[in-house]
Amino acid sequence: MPSGTVVVLDNGGGLIKAGVAGDLDPAVVIPNCLVRPVSSKKYIPSDPLPSSKTSAVAASSTDLTSAAVRRPIDRGHLINADLQREIWSHIFSTHLHNVSPASSSLLLTLPLLTLPSIKRDTLSLVFEDFNFRSLCITDSPSLVHLYEASVRPSGLASKTQCSLVVDCGFSFTHVAPVFQNFTLNYGVKRIDLGGKVLTNYLKEMVSYRSINLMDESFIMDDVKENLCFVSLDVERDLQLAKKPGKDNPFRCTYVLPDGVTHVKGFVKDPEEAKRFTTLLNGSDSSPPGVQNHDRPQAAEKLEGRKRTDPTKNEFDLTNERFIVPEMIFRPGDLGMNQAGLAECIVRSVNSCHPLLHPVLYESIILSGGSTLFPRFAERLEKELRPLVPDCYQVKIVTQEDPILGVWRGGSLLASSPDYELMCVTKAEYEELGSARCCKRFFC
Repeated sequence: MPSGTVVVLDNGGGLIKAGVAGDLDPAVVIPNCLVRPVSSKKYIPSDPLPSSKTSAVAASSTDLTSAAVRRPIDRGHLINADLQREIWSHIFSTHLHNVSPASSSLLLTLPLLTLPSIKRDTLSLVFEDFNFRSLCITDSPSLVHLYEASVRPSGLASKTQCSLVVDCGFSFTHVAPVFQNFTLNYGVKRIDLGGKVLTNYLKEMVSYRSINLMDESFIMDDVKENLCFVSLDVERDLQLAKKPGKDNPFRCTYVLPDGVTHVKGFVKDPEEAKRFTTLLNGSDSSPPGVQNHDRPQAAEKLEGRKRTDPTKNEFDLTNERFIVPEMIFRPGDLGMNQAGLAECIVRSVNSCHPLLHPVLYESIILSGGSTLFPRFAERLEKELRPLVPDCYQVKIVTQEDPILGVWRGGSLLASSPDYELMCVTKAEYEELGSARCCKRFFC
């Protein structure tokens, strides 16, 4: 790589996206963890994910059944710098082996309101362990806004240089107002709930109802990403989920890996798993709790199908499919003393100047892997509308790829002429120390 290369590193709690500035997509997307499969005696990096996959178990060539996992980030914060160093070393040596840190700059994302001690550890990691020439630390919402404004130049976010970014990631959910590419920290609201909590909740539900899968984080991630969706009417869907056999539009079967014929889990009948989409068109017009007697095979199907059959190494899902994502909108159901996403958005907007309120409500941008659940945007709008004054419009934009939006915004920022002015050099770090350097980044 030529001198002056900028490495863009979106260091998420679930996935790391790494690549060179100026590219549309990162060179590698890899889980931010080390795994120890049952067949191995040591922890190893996970396999990178293909562009079409978001699940580690679906992409890995290694059998991750009952694999132990070590993560350097917990609840969005770096807690193990040594482990993070090992993962970064693997990325630079294997996937970005043409990059020389000594002659390169690094654009790195950190969560909003990161503790000073974590910033110091991060600077030490970048300058002392990897010897980068310079560093620019930024936050995810400002990069999401930058990318959205660039791909939709005629959109409201671009014209007003103002948006409200809803980032539902692996570790947490942030609602952040952005104005002129700067995140307004006083308006940032956080929910301590993300994809990791949802996966753990799904593990508990399935383990209680069917089969013990408490140690199968990767498999349950795959189940969540392939089968879960957001309900538009929870009470109705709970009634429909009680119906037997084919009358239940949510029932589907997931087959666990057996280590012999297949080492990855899969949905037994993909068409059966998609039956719930018919509710969008109102094709299931039966009142809640009323069975459809025009389907004589329903009783026969119920007789032949068991909820749990350990010999088949599979389990059924019904209301778990929409109850798990529901926690984003109702954290209180998990015992969390926190507001739901819609109320969190309203609180964030109300923290800003009143003149910004109509623009923020009209330019809500969704980012993060947890926004990929089907119907997420529709449900959020339905929850928001009663809480927002009638004189304001509510418009929600879903990015083309919510997982890569932050990295693409970082690629744009690192390619701008003013990028070098935003950086701290290694010489400045050695002369001024980490505390003075951190003030440069406003994060």
